[in-house]
Amino acid sequence: MEEQNRPKVGIGVLIFKDGKVLLGKRKGSHGAGEYASPGGKLDLLESFADCAQRETREECGIEITNIRFQFVANLTTYAPKHFVHIQLLADWQSGEPQVLEPEKVEAWGWYDPDNLPQPMFATYQMVKDSVQTGKNYYDAPTDG
Repeated sequence: MEEQNRPKVGIGVLIFKDGKVLLGKRKGSHGAGEYASPGGKLDLLESFADCAQRETREECGIEITNIRFQFVANLTTYAPKHFVHIQLLADWQSGEPQVLEPEKVEAWGWYDPDNLPQPMFATYQMVKDSVQTGKNYYDAPTDG
């Protein structure tokens, strides 16, 4: 199998501040037009937490703390792209969100989890379900 035909590992980090979550409207890639938390591809030999911190700094210029695991998902919703998605939660530590990668996101904002903008990125329903039920494993749908 050629390298480009293998799943990639993606890290998503839902960041909390004063009861709100940080979301940006995606553009230029899968999920364009949908709202999502910061995140990106895991680099070779990088820890999940280091990836979350790096991606958050690169995308919106803020620092996070109290990084914790929420779930893993086999994400095929945006086929032919295929990601093993590691969802983390974190708390805001410092900084104000800025659009540092304008080709990837239109704007960042803090949103009430009970009143989110639409449409949401595919992983958010899993986030909501996982937080409510404690489920931490989501596999790709299968035929049959």
